[in-house]
Amino acid sequence: MMMTLLTAFAGLLLLAVLLSSLAHRTILSTAALFLVAGFVLGDGALGVLSLTPGDELVGGLAELALFAVLFSDGMRVGWKDLRTAWRLPGRALGWGLPLTLVITALLAHYLIGLGWVESLLVGAVLAPTDPVFAAALVGNEKVPPRLRQLLNVESGVNDGLALPFVVLFLAIAAGSADLHLGELGLELGIGIVIGVAVPWLAIKLEQTRWFAASTQYEPLNALAIGLLVLALGKVTHGNLFLAAFAAGITVATFGERQRASFEHFGELIAEVFKLAALLVFGALITPALLGSVGWQGWVFAVLALVLARPLAIWISFLGSGLSIREQAAVAWFGPKGFASVVYGLLVLSSAIAASQQVFQLVAVTIVLSIVLHSSTDIVVARGFDDERDVPAWFGGIRRLRRRTEPEGEA
Repeated sequence: MMMTLLTAFAGLLLLAVLLSSLAHRTILSTAALFLVAGFVLGDGALGVLSLTPGDELVGGLAELALFAVLFSDGMRVGWKDLRTAWRLPGRALGWGLPLTLVITALLAHYLIGLGWVESLLVGAVLAPTDPVFAAALVGNEKVPPRLRQLLNVESGVNDGLALPFVVLFLAIAAGSADLHLGELGLELGIGIVIGVAVPWLAIKLEQTRWFAASTQYEPLNALAIGLLVLALGKVTHGNLFLAAFAAGITVATFGERQRASFEHFGELIAEVFKLAALLVFGALITPALLGSVGWQGWVFAVLALVLARPLAIWISFLGSGLSIREQAAVAWFGPKGFASVVYGLLVLSSAIAASQQVFQLVAVTIVLSIVLHSSTDIVVARGFDDERDVPAWFGGIRRLRRRTEPEGEA
């Protein structure tokens, strides 16, 4: 199975590279390609990739992928970045994230009938956003810089902010007999300590007169830090994901050079893990799973996308100064992406009674989000084109005037 998965992933990765330029200009999405390919190759269709939630490969890949992505996300948002660009992202994270969680939980409880803890778990899993499915919007220079910065900072931080809620609600859902808040707090605390101490010490060592990284090895500095954090987290049973996020923020805060040298390399590593996890996630989705949620599950998925985040964002940005069009773009582009995929896999591999039902709801919401958001980012981004800000007849008159005006006049 391992060789089959590796062969399928390598072939799809090559195809994604060859189509990447086209994907940036059209509604084609490389992330959607891996998800659909996983579905086609999995038990839902061809049966080439026969994976189950209990497979060690599924859990191990999900763990490594989330660690890599959280480390990379944390490195994009050092304390300096948060201080200088906190006004709008602070609204999205401080108000929008918890409101989205609560509204999604209310939908899961009253529409699906899940218990409150399981509903809150669904809300926590689906609260993070992913800029991958809004790439055309984030990468369009005609989109206002404050809007692009808002979406980038929010998506880079909310994965880590949602994590403690996922861990807490998952522990509570496992049963009161298994809930040990002291142990849970110690696990989270150890993760944060490792995530801060290891990169800080490594950066300070390099800044002494005894050590210096060569230009060739400089990108490996942050990679070595990440691997050491991962290893120590495993040995000490600290929370790997909080350790990864804290380590990324620490590198960005104290090691600007290390951050700059690793940025492109780290994003590529994280992207490879993301695509691999999406392939596995797609292989776990079957027609039976998509049909088992019933009409209530699909209604929940629709409302989670068109009601939960839009309502939360509208409340969060009251009086913010954003235009209606900017607020609409932020409200719509809260796609459910990679973090929700991995959190869903963690829930599925857990021992809670409702793990299958929670995963099914998460799965259909993510599938619907990928289809809708990856096919509308180009359309919304084009709405910020200056030429589209005026009626077509006015644009024609303006172009005619430019052609007929004598040189020197303007």
